[in-house]
Amino acid sequence: MSLSRRNFVIATSVAAGGSMVLSACSSGGGGGNSTSNGAGTHTYTGHVTVGTAQDSQGPAPEIQGAVKGGNINGLSPSDFSHLDPQRIYFAWNSALALLYVRCLTGYKIAPDGSQKLVGDLATDTGTMSNGGKTWTFTLKDGLKWEDGSDLTVEDVRHGIERGFASFTTEGAQYLQTALTGSADFRSVYKGPYDGKHLEGVVIDSAKKTITFNLKTAQPQLNFILAMHSYGAVPVKHDTKEKYDKDPVSCGPYKLAAHAPDKSLKMARNPHWDPKTDPIRNAYPDSFSFEFGVESLPESDRLIADSGNDQYTIMAYNGVPAERIQKVLTTPALKQRTINGLLTGLYYYAINCKRITDPKVRQALNYAWPLEQIRRIYGGPSAGDYATSVLSPDILGYAHQDVFGKLKKPQGDTAKAKALLKEAGKLGQTIVYTYPQGRESAYEKTKIVIANALKEAGFNPVIKPVDSTSYYDQVQQINNQFDVMWFGWSPDWPSGYSVIQPLFDGATIANGSNNVSQLNVPWINQAIKQNALITDPAKAGDAWAALDEKIMTQEAPIIPETFQRRFYLHGSKVGGALFDPNFSAFVLYKLYVKA
Repeated sequence: MSLSRRNFVIATSVAAGGSMVLSACSSGGGGGNSTSNGAGTHTYTGHVTVGTAQDSQGPAPEIQGAVKGGNINGLSPSDFSHLDPQRIYFAWNSALALLYVRCLTGYKIAPDGSQKLVGDLATDTGTMSNGGKTWTFTLKDGLKWEDGSDLTVEDVRHGIERGFASFTTEGAQYLQTALTGSADFRSVYKGPYDGKHLEGVVIDSAKKTITFNLKTAQPQLNFILAMHSYGAVPVKHDTKEKYDKDPVSCGPYKLAAHAPDKSLKMARNPHWDPKTDPIRNAYPDSFSFEFGVESLPESDRLIADSGNDQYTIMAYNGVPAERIQKVLTTPALKQRTINGLLTGLYYYAINCKRITDPKVRQALNYAWPLEQIRRIYGGPSAGDYATSVLSPDILGYAHQDVFGKLKKPQGDTAKAKALLKEAGKLGQTIVYTYPQGRESAYEKTKIVIANALKEAGFNPVIKPVDSTSYYDQVQQINNQFDVMWFGWSPDWPSGYSVIQPLFDGATIANGSNNVSQLNVPWINQAIKQNALITDPAKAGDAWAALDEKIMTQEAPIIPETFQRRFYLHGSKVGGALFDPNFSAFVLYKLYVKA
């Protein structure tokens, strides 16, 4: 999730005209502040600081002009893939989770997009000792579940322990690894359902404290604990696998109705006390989501701004390429947009288990047609070309370009073919997959990708996967794909939160974000060494150097773009703000205009 300040892998938002979001849950330091190329009416910074105990007190600052009542509608091409917090690690799910899941820490977002890490369930952002191996948090008073029962430290511990269960493989794994000292953490602890508790998590019910005694130091644990994967779950109401369909809320809204792949409604939770919450406002009485809405009809509905669509937002799809110029050149429409630059990277993961020759992976990088792809997304307004693993808001980011993509963004198929010939792999079959949608931009980019691969001497085979199950399929060890569209938003603004989850060989498993399945000893060792560097500037330089070396020698991914999102909302929607963590609307700040 997100970054020096954040906590995600989720994530963030959708490609212009596309339908998927970054996989990380990105909770911090988010949107870019660039307004070039016809950006919308608001700009945002990625600045994140650590707040005090005072900053952690509720209620959240009121929004000028906001009124309570009414319903906000959200349109999306896809349903939420998971509602169980321990199975949430991608932005679309996290955007909704902010309404009903609370963690020990979280991000207070200011109107300018800057953020403070604050205590959410906790009274502050925690106390660290023992060189980062011990962290202690104290719960606030007055915390309740939707049935009115008390939210306890046992419930917080339970949410942590559920992350070890066999059915929660989709969530983040930072804390599990730190608590056990092993990437194979389920061999150490299998979850709370046999009555056993984690040795490294100590609670004091009377003092309302929870202490984490880690096997490996984690000086940024307070950022990690803001990820929804570590949200509280009530011990008494845990239905295991079924919890994914009917989670219990401790936030301002609760699940009221859900027709899978059709609609979902969130209603006010009367037992949420705003005095305990420094983050969330809760102005609407309810939120209603409609799924299966294609991007062009969605845009046209919001452009028309009639009837109930006046109270509607683009919840997941951004403004598609076909409508972006109309929106940006029409003042009345532009006033109804929010936008931001994504915190992370869109890229194509190369399956190193199947494509074992680095020369073939290098050839793929040279051949990839970035210019043609971005043109389909909407041109320069869609974002910047990505040429590295690390994104611009990561400390130490260097604008490196190993494969010369800035000079030849259209691709260098001749150079790619020469490398392929040198490797003796002319005619190499490449199975490419992407999230399928009837109006997805990826339905168009697959054509220019296939053409470039053919010209470079490859034999492309296109096998799209339904967007709802896309991540679940490509994150399987034995998947049958060679190149997979993917995205990552750092969980906090450190090279560790990008390179470790994506390229540490010890993380390879079903559900892992090391989709490239890269397992190279010198990379694994460098990650461990860099993680111990305490000086931020030196750490930044080390991660940037490792980024360049990985791309030069191993080329496990094909960087694509640092993308910008534009979202439209109806004229009766107030409080519109771009979420710098999940690249969507900040749902809990919206209100219905009187």
